[in-house]
Amino acid sequence: MRIHLTPLLSVLIGIASFFPVNGQDKFTALPYGSLSIGGEVGEKIDLCIENRVMAQDIGRLILPFQLRNDENWGFRCEFWGKWVTSAMLGYGYKPVPPYREIIDNAVNGLLLTQTADGYIGTYPDQHHLKDWDIWGRKYVLLGLLAYYDQIGDPATLEAAERVADHLIGEAGPGSSVNLAETGWIGWKGLASSSVLEPIALLYQRTGKQKYLDLAEHIVQLWKSPNKLTPTGIRLVDEAVAETPLWEMAGAPKAYEMMSCFEGLCELYRITGNQDYLKATRQLVKSIIRDEIMLVGSGSLHEIWCNGKMRQNDPMYQGLETCVTVTWMKLLYQMLRLTGDSMYADQLEISLYNALLASQTPDGEWWSYYTGLMGERVPSHLQFADVVMSCCVANGPRAMLLTPSWAVMRSENGFAVNLYAPMQGKMQSPGNQPFTLEMSTRYPVGGNVAITLSIPKKERFDIRLRIPEWSKKTVVTVNGERYRKKVSPGSYLTLKREWCNRDKIEVSFDMTGYVVNAPSGVPDAAIRRGPVILASDTRLIPFRHGVEVPPMYRYSFRKNRDGSIDLTLVDNPPVKEIWMTFQVPVTDESGKQHELPMCDYASAGNSWKAGNLFRVWLPQPFDFRHLYINNLDWRINVTDNGPRPEIPEIYKKQNNEE
Repeated sequence: MRIHLTPLLSVLIGIASFFPVNGQDKFTALPYGSLSIGGEVGEKIDLCIENRVMAQDIGRLILPFQLRNDENWGFRCEFWGKWVTSAMLGYGYKPVPPYREIIDNAVNGLLLTQTADGYIGTYPDQHHLKDWDIWGRKYVLLGLLAYYDQIGDPATLEAAERVADHLIGEAGPGSSVNLAETGWIGWKGLASSSVLEPIALLYQRTGKQKYLDLAEHIVQLWKSPNKLTPTGIRLVDEAVAETPLWEMAGAPKAYEMMSCFEGLCELYRITGNQDYLKATRQLVKSIIRDEIMLVGSGSLHEIWCNGKMRQNDPMYQGLETCVTVTWMKLLYQMLRLTGDSMYADQLEISLYNALLASQTPDGEWWSYYTGLMGERVPSHLQFADVVMSCCVANGPRAMLLTPSWAVMRSENGFAVNLYAPMQGKMQSPGNQPFTLEMSTRYPVGGNVAITLSIPKKERFDIRLRIPEWSKKTVVTVNGERYRKKVSPGSYLTLKREWCNRDKIEVSFDMTGYVVNAPSGVPDAAIRRGPVILASDTRLIPFRHGVEVPPMYRYSFRKNRDGSIDLTLVDNPPVKEIWMTFQVPVTDESGKQHELPMCDYASAGNSWKAGNLFRVWLPQPFDFRHLYINNLDWRINVTDNGPRPEIPEIYKKQNNEE
């Protein structure tokens, strides 16, 4: 029998008899299956589940655990856990029997590889604790716990405990091994340290002291010198001090660093230690300040690099999908813990830009890097035998997390974070079933209508996220305008007795704005609502070497307040493009023109060679150099082979055509 539990509810049930939870969440996810999302986001979620997650060849993911022949940089150990965590999110969203059967087979197949001493991994005995071994055990644990949370299978929890017990024996408190100095030398223990997250989760579900001891032990190790760094990686101390990320004692490896802080959030939920919450809050603040680029992601070669200042430069291997995913997961942690709309604002920007741009149109594959210029390129295969890369395995984890934060439970009510066509079947604070239905074209347009269907009148709160960018937002309830101040970058809390067919209408300010490059270089980009615009060769052809009129230098025609008067094109000329706008520009003679641009997620989304795009445009620019010459797909790959393609076993027929 399948048990429907939210992650927090399963935690509370598992630990209620052991100890109180001190770090309570302000927001919690709705029970799985509560929401159905439509529109562009809903379509991408459906494609991701059907064509990527549930189309996965499970045997290829399990085989490395049977052979246990990973060494010398092998990380096949991570793919099964990444897949299962996304599959459980997909199954929670659409709990149909065929999906359950696929997942059951994947879990049962992995459990058959567990050794007598509890180890589940891809490394032979003599290579335990080396390279990515503990990192892989982390993902095994996360996958097993995700399955247990929904299915409630005690054998799965027991298997997870045995995995953790084996790790304690090899590198736990009292052992001669410093866990924080294991793994590949370049990342200074970050990858191994990120096992903190599932160890804390395991304690939340079992209440067994040995798991809390291991979790606290890992954090204490961060303060101790080791063979990889003379000061220790000092994650908590340096995050609180707002040390620039690229100067922290630990390696500035973006994905692994944020993974450690995901674990710190779970440890805060157990202990209530304010230092853990403060450190994570300050880390996120530093990432937003220094690293997150206009489209909601960061990193160069997967590393923090002061990227916010450098984002308008030609960027080789920028914006790794694994970084986007982990950034969004960390934001989700902080949204749950704090109830601060800032984190939901950042989630929205990442979703509508970096994340949607990373998934191929049919949802069967992902990019490895998603830069701000160049071409969209499917991820290469890091391991041909597994037919997988880290980013292809990881991308669905953020996409399928979306229903968890779209609408959440808050104190005495609900918080609406995502605006999209959706229907929610929910339980009121007074324990009566009701339906929330949202109708909108957002973010194409700014109007949102929310209708409640509830059997009996009931008083509770509905919090509406008012994005920071919406300077003038109008809210009405049953046609009557809300008269109090509606502040950008906060929640508007509607406290009232709700009746059947009550209707909330919101009109967001979708004014476009010209954004100047943070570096001071005279480049500019355009933002409209949460969406960033880009040029695309299907709308503005590549014109290098072509004769142009004498007056060929153009600049965005903006208003005094930095706004720009964009015109939405009702019938876009390229059907694969979601949103097309006419952008006003002025040439050197003062003559006015309009330039077609599209949403960043659609830019380059033919995923074919020669389909170039660009976000940051020089001011002024000329068409001969609108797309940087000789800057093609090679900026978004990690090897020197041919242009990567979607593997044949996953390629959809309409893509082949």
